[in-house]
Parts: sequence; C-alpha cells; structure tokens
Amino acid sequence: MKFLRNFLDRQQPRFKAGGKFEKYYALYEMLDTFLYTPGEVTKESTHVKDSLDLKRMMITVVVALVPCIIFAMYNAGMQANLALASLGQQTASGWQGNVLALLGVGIDPQSFWASLVHGALYFFPLLIVSYTVGGVWESLFAMVRGHEINEGFLVTGILFPLILPPTIPLWQAALGISFGVVVGKEVFGGVGKNFLNPALTGRAFLFFAYPAQISGDAVWVAVDGFSGATPLSIGYAGGQAAIEKAVSWTDAFLGMIPGSMGETSTLACMFGAFVLIASGIGSWRIMVSVLIGAGCLAFLFNAVGSSTNAMFSITPGWHFVLGGFAFGLVFMATDPVSASMTKTGQWIYGLLIGCMVILIRVVNEAFPEGMMLAILFGNVWAPVIDHYVVKANIKRRVLRNG
Repeated sequence: MKFLRNFLDRQQPRFKAGGKFEKYYALYEMLDTFLYTPGEVTKESTHVKDSLDLKRMMITVVVALVPCIIFAMYNAGMQANLALASLGQQTASGWQGNVLALLGVGIDPQSFWASLVHGALYFFPLLIVSYTVGGVWESLFAMVRGHEINEGFLVTGILFPLILPPTIPLWQAALGISFGVVVGKEVFGGVGKNFLNPALTGRAFLFFAYPAQISGDAVWVAVDGFSGATPLSIGYAGGQAAIEKAVSWTDAFLGMIPGSMGETSTLACMFGAFVLIASGIGSWRIMVSVLIGAGCLAFLFNAVGSSTNAMFSITPGWHFVLGGFAFGLVFMATDPVSASMTKTGQWIYGLLIGCMVILIRVVNEAFPEGMMLAILFGNVWAPVIDHYVVKANIKRRVLRNG
C-alpha cells in the first residue's frame, strides 16, 4: 500500500490549482480520501466538537443498512423462488436463470443460499446502476463547481435500489437516480443544501412517470406473468381480516412479504435504528413522534370505523410492519439534511409524517403505501417548522430577559 500512497502523492501536483488536470481535482480527491485519511493538519489550535465527520457518518449509515441489504437479496430471491415453484417451473427466465444454472444454484425457496443468490442477481445490477449513474452526476457537478465530491452519495446510492421493486428496468432506475441527484439535490447546491430526500425524490419521479413498473400487483415478485399483491393492497379489498388470511404478523415483521426490496423487514430496520440512535446520527425524537402520530390516527380510524373503506379496520400494530413504514421511519424521515433540526421541530415534523402516512394509506386508494409521499411532505414543511420554532424561542427569551 505504500507504493499506492507514494503514487497518489506524486500525482497530486497535477490535479491542484495550476496543474495539468486541475479541473479533475474532485475525482483525485475522491479516490485519495476514500483510500486514505486526509493528510492535511491544522497549524493552529483546534476546537473539536465531535469526532464524527461526514465520511464516518455516511459509513455508519451504510453499516446500519447491512441487515436490510442482506434481507433485500434474500427476500427478493425467496419470493421469486416461491412463485416459480407455484407455477411448476424448474428455473428462472432470462439471464438470471443462466447465471443460476452456471453456478449450480436451484430455485428451492427453503434454501437461504438459493434465495440469497437469486435475489442478488436483481439487487446488484440496480446497485451498480445507482452508483454509476448517480456518481457521474455527482462528479460532473463537483468539477463544474470546483469542490470535492461529497460522501453523501454513498448513502443515497444504496438507499435508492432498496426502495425499488426487483423487476424495474435498469434504464428507469438510471433515470430515477438522475432525477433524484440532479433535481432533488444538486440544483439546490449539493449535500447539506437540499430540502428533499434525494432517494425518495427519484422514487417519486418514477412513481408518477412510470407507474406500471413501480406499482400494481405484478412488479413485486421477479417472475414474468406472476401477480403477487402486497398486504396493503390486500387490505384495500378486505381490511385487516383479509391481510391476516394472506400473511401472519410475524412474517410481516420479519419481512417475508412482497414489496420493495429493502423495505419489508421491520426487524432489520430495528437494527438500523439502534445503530443510528446510538451513534447520534438518527433522531430518536423523529422516530418516536412518527410512531405516535401514526398510532394515534390509526386508533382514531379504528374507533370511527367505516362500512365502505376496509382500511379503517387496520390496527397500528399492522400499519407499523407493512409496506415501507419501518424503513422510511428509520432511514428516510431521519435524514439530517432534509428533516427538522430543532428538538421541538423534530417532534412536530415526526407527528406530521406519522399522521400523513396513515391518512394517505386509509383515505386515498390511489396510494396504498403512503410513506414516501408523507416523508416528502414533511421535508417541504421542515424549514417552516424550524423557522417558527426558532422564532418562538427568541420571543420567549426576549420576554424572559425584558
């Protein structure tokens, strides 16, 4: 590794101001700081508030996502293998079937390894597209603006494929991450200046631009011609009773249900919540307030009841384990850039998201999930919430000291 360190040091003058490759300094700096700790040191007294820098923060979030990533591959493969077995097919179609045959992996839904490998053939292409296309946009904006490539995309690039169905075409994934990075973040100035979550912004674009590939009953299981409804879709037809007939609460909690690849396992998301709260990256106030807001409104709908809308019957315990509720709660709503920053504001922000997701799920049949739109709605209101919280604090101090 010393040879690599020396090689990078020799190249540095060519990329610094006045060098031959000055305009590409962002690319050099990205590679150098990814492989090694920056060599610059302060020459005067330092005032360290926290040892957690942006790079360590993003790596910590990736670590928190590891169980969701593993389960995304396993569940995507297991759902596909279950569907193939029910159809009486012996192998998967397309290039995935050829790779499985080459590796000697069957389609046994009871085999963890067979399901993991099968699901990886859908997850990794999306991950590669997300990082490649999104990374190109990040690099272009960094070079044009003359600053370093921020590590924020390390998380955005891995969150995006986790909130997509396994069947989505790769070219649509490329369009989605492009929209999320460019329109959701870079046009506002880059990392730290965007008020919308970039990954959710990209998914919202795909949801409205290509609804047939990201919604409905035919997109959640990676088998051509197989229709597998999510529990939330089943709930619209028959309420909680229909959901309980289709899937157990335990399976829903563990995540062994159709849905976006990384969103289904509440258990995996709980591990992520522990890591983010323990490291101080994720706000426990937001997580708790989302649960309170969603739980209270769900209880209210249960109490009111409805003879025409079966979703009124779904209890909070089921709402918490269905769809992308847990994933959005832990990894999206707590985004430190797009969420409220004040302590009081975080409570209001979380309550708003919790109420909105239940309202969307129960009242609007066009959007059976709800978490994506609820968080984006909360993102829009977060600056306003913080503004009035700060204004109220200033007013109280003036009155107290006046």
